[in-house]
Amino acid sequence: MGPEVPSGVRRLLEALRDAGGRPYLVGGAVRDALLGRPHKDLDIEVFGLALPRLKEALARVGRVDAVGEAFTVFKVSGLEGAGGAVDVSLPRRDSKAGPGHRGIAVTGDPDLSLEEAARRRDFTINAVMFDPFAQTLVDPFGGQRDLEKRVLRAVDPVTFGEDPLRALRAVQLAARFELAVDPETARRCASMPLAELPAERVFGEIQKLLLKARRPSRGLALLREWNLLPAVAPELIPLIGTPQDPDWHPEGDVWVHTLMAVDQAAALIEDLDAPRANAVMLGTLCHDLGKPATTRRLDGRLRSYAHEEAGLAPTNALLDRWNVHRLHGYDVRAQVLGLVGNHLKPGQFYDDRDRVGDGAIRRLARKCEPALLYRVARADCLGRTGDFPPVAMEWFLDRVRQLEVAERPPDPLLRGRHVLELGLRPGPEVGRIVSAVYERQLDGAVRTLDEAREEARRLVAQSEAGVARPAGRDAR
Repeated sequence: MGPEVPSGVRRLLEALRDAGGRPYLVGGAVRDALLGRPHKDLDIEVFGLALPRLKEALARVGRVDAVGEAFTVFKVSGLEGAGGAVDVSLPRRDSKAGPGHRGIAVTGDPDLSLEEAARRRDFTINAVMFDPFAQTLVDPFGGQRDLEKRVLRAVDPVTFGEDPLRALRAVQLAARFELAVDPETARRCASMPLAELPAERVFGEIQKLLLKARRPSRGLALLREWNLLPAVAPELIPLIGTPQDPDWHPEGDVWVHTLMAVDQAAALIEDLDAPRANAVMLGTLCHDLGKPATTRRLDGRLRSYAHEEAGLAPTNALLDRWNVHRLHGYDVRAQVLGLVGNHLKPGQFYDDRDRVGDGAIRRLARKCEPALLYRVARADCLGRTGDFPPVAMEWFLDRVRQLEVAERPPDPLLRGRHVLELGLRPGPEVGRIVSAVYERQLDGAVRTLDEAREEARRLVAQSEAGVARPAGRDAR
């Protein structure tokens, strides 16, 4: 009935009980257990135990780190089998003290009743508690019933609107768990002042939608239905109503195609780490942002020439709005821009495959990761109705794997120190020679360090002899 409890967490629960507290498992782990889904994070709420006694009991079983004394939340780590820190808190009271999500004042109160504590939760499906000793559910607001009926419903319609972040939580939860939103809850979500929310909290919910939903399109459709796009992602609005050539896109306008594409992309990220999964989903979401500005009817057909490049500015604007930069040291923003700016390349290279050299593919790997570009291009291809097998994308993936550039371009064989060993003085000429030799390497004309050094000697000799430099080649 309830979540699985590792042995270390069981010891923690017993220590809390022995100290006089009544611990309950709460939140997402209980919800996911009821749905038969795997769960990782366990949250515990402890009733009847004052803060000093709570801290003492926690310290007996693990390392305790306070998230914030005002919030009475502690992370307990070092618990056998837990795999990570477990959140332990007192029951809390919320009160509106200012605008936005940050304007919620939170105070711990160990003497709250179970119903009062559950009332502060956002949705009924998140307000179910589990007593680990009695092995029973505490469900004062019918969360289990709503899960069975596949409905997302606010716990308290009166206080629900105090935190505008709940509108975005409704969006991602409805999509992730494929729930219908209760009409009154939907009405309140549509009236939320989302402009008050900080960018990182907005993107936090968008990120859950894109990475955790089987069909993120359900959440994006809710953003449009509730008129939340102007506050959350106005850059997406021009996609609505922008027509496409029906021979290539029989599904409809660019908005419809984008929603279909993100659903396809969601099935392609399971093997990726979080930064790269973000890049693929954001790249797919933004891949056609250049179409509204470039779509024209030419010779009786709808065309969107140069929409890759035109999409870079609105993509940058959306990433600015969500404050997307690096994640775990990985430059997500740069990768998304590379994916948007080159998402047609796999198809173009396939169409021109008899003339596309290895150098062109190696150079593309300098702009974005080809293995990620494959995913975006495949999602783009499959994100429409009709029969459009992704032959070009599979050919492209095979080529980049053969060239060993699926994840990154080749490392330069020649370094600056190698050029200096040839007697050249430090300066811009060293960098020019290193770059020129690398271009030859990308073309396949230089394959070993010895060949790279020999090419560098030739260029140094040309430089010393005053031979005019060849014009820069077009790195197609």
